[in-house]
Amino acid sequence: MDPFLSLLHSFSMSLSDNELSALKFLCLSKIGKRKLESVKTGSDLFTILLEQREIEREKVDFLQLMIKTIKREDLIMQLQEFIEGGQGDVVNHLDEKEKCQQNVAFEVICDNVGKNWKMLVRRLGISDTKIDRILTANPYNLQEQLMQSLREWQKWKGKEAKVADLIKALRDCKMNLVADKVEHELLQRED
Repeated sequence: MDPFLSLLHSFSMSLSDNELSALKFLCLSKIGKRKLESVKTGSDLFTILLEQREIEREKVDFLQLMIKTIKREDLIMQLQEFIEGGQGDVVNHLDEKEKCQQNVAFEVICDNVGKNWKMLVRRLGISDTKIDRILTANPYNLQEQLMQSLREWQKWKGKEAKVADLIKALRDCKMNLVADKVEHELLQRED
């Protein structure tokens, strides 16, 4: 599924009737009046804007302006995170050793961290908005929620993503046993 379309759908679902009316008004110069009259949902509006190429994955200025105008800071943050997150696949820029170590660490963490996983990923600097997006995408799978959060951290940090930071975050969250298991598993793999 296209992440940009998912984002637009999420925006659409969170718009009130008044906000949709305001967005339609803001689009008067871009979309004909007759077409605007047929718009009943945010998805309808975004579909027209996509068809007319007013908004695209790499062209979000108009979308950003509309959202700012209706003063939806939460949606602005989500859009900003989407823009920042769309900067390519950072995992491919890590050196092989670090990538392998992170994969080992991720496996151990996912196998051993339970319901307190949100505390860990917040400690790593993942925003609540990203956590909510991950929860929505994987509503019934705790391990997958944690894995996606760790991958999000990896993508966000880029080359600065280090296993040592994961271990420190685990210790800061009083998850010393898991930190010890990560260190032990890494030592085992080096031998």
